Amino acid sequence: MSALTVDTFKQIIQERLQAELVTVEDMSGGCGQAFAVIIVSPLFQGKNKLMRHRLVNNALKEEIAGIHAFTQKGFTPDEWAAQGGKV
Repeated sequence: MSALTVDTFKQIIQERLQAELVTVEDMSGGCGQAFAVIIVSPLFQGKNKLMRHRLVNNALKEEIAGIHAFTQKGFTPDEWAAQGGKV
């Protein structure tokens, strides 16, 4: 698999997790080996933090296996709106 870009990773996350909002930040200085993501998805409704992480990790298993570092924050649309839609 070729190196992930911010745009391709964002698109994959949106499709697989029915995300309403995705931010992807390349933390590796552009080499595509470390990403920090924020995902806002209705799929997170009723799930605790661990369940959300497992859902994301399973959905992105192949992509995560090909990079060195991956951090994630997941919110439901209501949670995101309640905190003002800010990181």
